[in-house]
Amino acid sequence: MGTGSVRAISAAALIAGVASTAVAQQAPPPAAPPYTPADVHFVAGMIGHHAQAIQMAGWAPSHEAGAAVRRLCERIVVAQNDEIAFAQRWLREHHEFVPPADPRGHIMPGMDHPMLMPGMLTPEQMTQLDAARGPEFDRLFLTFMIQHHQGALTMVQQLLSAPGAAQDGPIFRFAADVNADQTTEINRMTLMLDDLKRSPL
Repeated sequence: MGTGSVRAISAAALIAGVASTAVAQQAPPPAAPPYTPADVHFVAGMIGHHAQAIQMAGWAPSHEAGAAVRRLCERIVVAQNDEIAFAQRWLREHHEFVPPADPRGHIMPGMDHPMLMPGMLTPEQMTQLDAARGPEFDRLFLTFMIQHHQGALTMVQQLLSAPGAAQDGPIFRFAADVNADQTTEINRMTLMLDDLKRSPL
């Protein structure tokens, strides 16, 4: 092989080495996880939050709720069971702790007692609702469920205010659905409660 050929090969190798170094230097840094602790707290907290709403709504038939409240309760049970299933699946897929669907509140790893999330009813309020029947159940249910839904809206706002949170597509859609659905139901329940207040017990 002549000297010119050796020089050409050496030059080509040098150029390739420089190019590969430049590519390595331009490589983007590793991507950050697509979710944050705030996302995990929101999704996990919604499981217990929704579980309590399902228990409250499930009392409608046995507690002599009116027809309009029963229809509302049926929708709540279906929608919130679906959202609990989504939350559990998302946590499992991301290898996070999946809390039980406990209507008493959110249970975190290592906790002995459930934690009430925003808007959730206290044990005393749940006892009060469970003791009511007929129109009184309807009145208390609507009053307490409005409180409960407002708490869910607070949870959404807390999520959206956390730096970097709700960037994961499914989490953003979940939060947006909770916000839209529960705002609509608060408005509907407020009208239903106003109608009850105008009617004698």
